[in-house]
Formats: sequence, structure tokens, C-alpha cells
Amino acid sequence: MALTRVNPTRMELSRLKRQLAIAKRGHKLLKDKQDEMVRQFMLIIRKNKALREEVEKELEKIIKAFSNAKLKISKEGIYEALMVPSKAAKIEVGVNNVMNIKTPTVSFVDTGEIDLTYGFAFTPSELDGAVLKLSKILPKFIELAGLEKACDMLAKEIEKTRRRVNAIEYIMIPDLEDNIKYIVQKLDDNERSNIIRLMKSKEIILEKQNR
Repeated sequence: MALTRVNPTRMELSRLKRQLAIAKRGHKLLKDKQDEMVRQFMLIIRKNKALREEVEKELEKIIKAFSNAKLKISKEGIYEALMVPSKAAKIEVGVNNVMNIKTPTVSFVDTGEIDLTYGFAFTPSELDGAVLKLSKILPKFIELAGLEKACDMLAKEIEKTRRRVNAIEYIMIPDLEDNIKYIVQKLDDNERSNIIRLMKSKEIILEKQNR
């Protein structure tokens, strides 16, 4: 690893040692944050997976019922029957704080029983079943949307934190340690050189005195 240009002085050595201590503390804090975010992410992922499987299972039944209804009524008849909404959808949006990451929470507010707005005389019962089942799983659809967004935000933040942790662990800390090692070696070399000069000077002085 290439060394950064540093002055081999004791003042610079002290400064780099302080930087190294701060970098190691920062690395530990970021690593702890990353581990906790991964733990929270896994909890949300499991919940998201279970809810998605439940919604997809119900949606499969709804699509099947709707397909059966299309066999008994024309496309225009279905459009006409579903032209007027059967129920108003009210949604509440909030914020959940996960490790200082604000993830959205989306929930469905029940506004009462569903009211089928079309006449039953000219529509098949399969259409009624599809509309009623779809209304029933609507809250789960909305909750799933919030979980999907939370997963996406956490995944991006985990990746960002992982890059920071790796940068500190594999670049910043090794660079600081190499620079510290370089300065220590230089200071030791200078100290040895000074000792040798002093010894040499002493020998010269003693020789002069003995003459």
C-alpha cells in the first residue's frame, strides 16, 4: 500500500495515532449499525415474504373467479358493472424510525362494509366473489407496499454503510497504520543516528584529552 507523504515528527505521530483511534471507534460504531440494520432488514423481509405469499395465494383465487366471470358476461358488461366504486379507500401514511432511517408505514382505514353498486340480475356470481375477495385483501396489498418500500430503503442504506465500513477497514486504517509505522521507523533511525554521532563525538573528545 502506498504511503501518504507525512512529516516524520513526533507531533505528526501523535496526530496520526489520534486519527487511528477515532477511525477504529468509527469503524466499530458503523459495523454495529450495519449489523443491527441487517437484523431489522431480515425481520422485515420475513414479514414481507409471508404477506406476499398470502396475497399472491388470494390473488390467484380472485383472478380465477374473474376469469370465470368473463366467460358469462361481455367485457363491456364488466366495465359497466365496475364503473362505480364499491367502497372508498382511505389510507394513512406514517413514518417508522429504524436506526435513524425513516421508513414509511402505510395502513388501510376501514370505512365500512362494501356496497356492490351494480345489479345482480345481469352479472354472474363469480364477479361478486372476485370483487368481495379483492376488497378483503386490499389492506394487505397496502401493507405490502409499505413493507416493500421499507425493504428497498434499508437495503440501500445497508449497502452504503457496508461501503463505508470497508473503506475504513481496508483503506483508512491500514494507511494510518503504515504511516505510523513509517514515522516510528524514521524516528528510531534518527535516534540511532544521534546516538552514534554522540558516541563518535565522545571518542573524539577523549582522544584529544589523552594526547
